[in-house]
Amino acid sequence: MNQLRRSKFGLLLVLASFISCSEYQKIVNSTDVVEKYRAAQDYYDQGDYKKAIRLFEIVKPSFSGKPQNERLIYFFATAYYQNRDYYLAAYQYENFIKSYPKSDRVEEASFYAAKSYYHQSPIYSLDQKDTFEALEKLQVFLNKYPQSSFADEANQLILELQTKIEQKDFEIAKQYYTIRDYKAAVKALDNFIAEYPGTKFREEALYQKFNAAYEIAINSFRAVMKPRLEELQLLHQTIFRYYPETLFSEDLNQKMEEVDKLLRTFASPTESK
Repeated sequence: MNQLRRSKFGLLLVLASFISCSEYQKIVNSTDVVEKYRAAQDYYDQGDYKKAIRLFEIVKPSFSGKPQNERLIYFFATAYYQNRDYYLAAYQYENFIKSYPKSDRVEEASFYAAKSYYHQSPIYSLDQKDTFEALEKLQVFLNKYPQSSFADEANQLILELQTKIEQKDFEIAKQYYTIRDYKAAVKALDNFIAEYPGTKFREEALYQKFNAAYEIAINSFRAVMKPRLEELQLLHQTIFRYYPETLFSEDLNQKMEEVDKLLRTFASPTESK
């Protein structure tokens, strides 16, 4: 009995879907532009953005230059945004801003155009060209609308994008340590810390710099080992001054024991070199 009920329910769903598709196709084929416009708005309100987009696209030329066009283009852009087609959303929002620069919706459209670029930013490991473009668009928005109700969100999006760029640069710097090019690692990490002094990756960058400098120091010729070990002492102190509860404390302290042991050999009266 339950299986029969499920079969009937499934059949009803298929039938309802068929009727809905038939009704939609009838509207698409209709020559009544006003009916299509109203249907597009109804589909939009129901969250069926794909159908709304198609109908908005069909009727858009018919409303060019008419009062309804402002509203139509805005909802057309927003339908693309809600459908996660961010490339076309950005394009349509920017088209709206150019077409209706005095509209009450320009500020909102400007924000969502910029946010559409934010959504196109890839993961940190890929090329960040789109991320830089999104940062520029969001900053332009904030410069133009510093008191906007969207300002806090725009600043948060900028922070996320900036962090992504920092992470990419940090991972590149770390790669030198991975391939055991320790001198290049120290230089790259120094550059990273200087370029992003407030980065969330600063603690780990200092730790990775310590590791690279440690490998250089303990594998140095005797003639240059002492000053390199002393630099490690200073770096160790710097890390703990800024990050007294660093997650890397155990490894850092273990390595410092070896550094201190090597430094004591330079103070030993039996030192022959």
